Amino acid sequence: MKTRAPASTHKKVVLEQSDKTILKGYLNPARLAGAEALDLLTPEGAHEEVPVARVRAIYFVRDLEEDFAPDRKAFLSRPKLDGLWVKLTFRDGATLEGVIPNDLVAFLDNGLHLTPPDFNSNTDRIYVPRPAIGELMVLGVVGVARRKPSAAAAGQPRLFNE
Repeated sequence: MKTRAPASTHKKVVLEQSDKTILKGYLNPARLAGAEALDLLTPEGAHEEVPVARVRAIYFVRDLEEDFAPDRKAFLSRPKLDGLWVKLTFRDGATLEGVIPNDLVAFLDNGLHLTPPDFNSNTDRIYVPRPAIGELMVLGVVGVARRKPSAAAAGQPRLFNE
């Protein structure tokens, strides 16, 4: 039986450091969880190790040559994506709205994957490590299915023969 070579899992990223310096390259998003340092592959083919404590945000982009920062930092109306609509305040005071998965357990250890409000920008997703977050405010819960009545409520007699 033949074994396939694994497909490339490195994604195009623009890594913004705390001092606002920018590094462009390729990164494996599966290695973000619990990492002390990130292994960034530069466009020239060199490996650069960046400590997570120095990272402000990682922008997953479509093209490394285009502008990475989303034009809009807030939604114009309630987002339609499923998840938690949040307002993130960085340690330097800058704010950004986005939608994160409705799973705060994953956030407790690592950071958060944020879908930015500008869907037409070069940035598909933003990863913000936990040390870079000053404040996180949940603005709403979007797209959750309604709960079905529990078994106890289903057995309750109905009023007025409804």
